[in-house]
Amino acid sequence: MANQPVRFGTVKSVEELGNLTRAHRKQRKLTLETISGLGNVSVRFLSEFERGKETAEIGKVLKAMHTLGLEVVVRPRRAIASAPSLSDGAEGHA
Repeated sequence: MANQPVRFGTVKSVEELGNLTRAHRKQRKLTLETISGLGNVSVRFLSEFERGKETAEIGKVLKAMHTLGLEVVVRPRRAIASAPSLSDGAEGHA
């Protein structure tokens, strides 16, 4: 996966968000320990988040994503109804 570009797009589950974040981190060749130190969140938390833990604290998720240079964009579904989701395998922007 590190050799392929990360596919950004609509995220429909915590698991998809974690997978996308992990893929982005690995593509940038960053370790959990590096992100932990930069973002002041534990390695355990990061690992659980990347594995799709449903109860991951949203503030820490946002902090980890920010540390990785990712952001969350919220908009009404009908405005992006034609946008592909990650599970569709198409590329887009979140």
